[in-house]
Amino acid sequence: MFPLLVTSALFVILGAQPVAPSTPLVPVKADLIEIFEPGPPRTSFGRLEFLGGIEYSASDSRLGGVSAIRFRQSGREFIAVLDTGDWMTGAILRNSKGRLAGLSDLSIVPMLDESGSPAAKAEMDAEGLAVRPGQLIVSYERQHRVAVYPDPGFLTASPQAVNMVIPRQELRSNGGIETLAVSPAGTPLGGNIIAVAEKSIDSDGHLFAAVLDGPLKGIFKVAKDEPWAVTDGAFLPDGDLLLLERRFSFTGGVGMRIRRIVGDTIRPGALVDGEILMEAGMGAEIDNMEGLDVIEGPNGETHVIIVSDDNRSFLQRNLMLEFRLTE
Repeated sequence: MFPLLVTSALFVILGAQPVAPSTPLVPVKADLIEIFEPGPPRTSFGRLEFLGGIEYSASDSRLGGVSAIRFRQSGREFIAVLDTGDWMTGAILRNSKGRLAGLSDLSIVPMLDESGSPAAKAEMDAEGLAVRPGQLIVSYERQHRVAVYPDPGFLTASPQAVNMVIPRQELRSNGGIETLAVSPAGTPLGGNIIAVAEKSIDSDGHLFAAVLDGPLKGIFKVAKDEPWAVTDGAFLPDGDLLLLERRFSFTGGVGMRIRRIVGDTIRPGALVDGEILMEAGMGAEIDNMEGLDVIEGPNGETHVIIVSDDNRSFLQRNLMLEFRLTE
């Protein structure tokens, strides 16, 4: 287990989120994380400033396995996909200092497949999520595909298939499209979707990636740095792409890092790489970090929120961490 520096707070879920009829809301317990790494007090980690976080849990066994998270424009309400093929919706709570303090209005609802029915994990292993006006776009492993759901209405709707661009035979069984992100309007990729594979590489060892639509539609590659694997990504307002990566070994334990890819370099045929904004290891308050999103802070600054996938193991934790990007 990782070191845990917390203050307990219990939040019972009340309120109104767009949940399916007769779906009960999930009571969540949240513990505050106020120190990211032990040692001399500091909040600066590379190009990011740690603002706080929570470890959250529930008696409901459905909670866990968070693969990707996307926040609504308010920066409070969110949608997440679980690798069990479930939607998780809710909102964050903040304390008087504006720090993460808990979750509210949490609901977990099965995703529907193309036939309009819930399906087994092997068919609905959701890994990536992107939000575009009127659409939620989801990527799946094992049975590799990308699908789009209507928004609103995604909780009770079946999806439509989207062209993955990356040939299916190039995607590894447990390392397919892990990242979906929608680029900001007013950038060269304006409003189009990019996809990045977790561990699917070409003959030169580079990760498969693609622009899925628009005039720049096509395959590009992301430089892979062993032992790191891409787990999620999100665009900054200026059009640069943040990629969340993780590593694991029995000797080195779990690690997390964030890489910044210059948006103008993303185009068909390109090989992209970028600056490492931060890196953290076993001593920090991390786990199996799987999801990342970018929101606007109260003064217009850029905040980065990262969530973990606990693999439904009692040895791991559901974490939500918040950082501020320092330029």
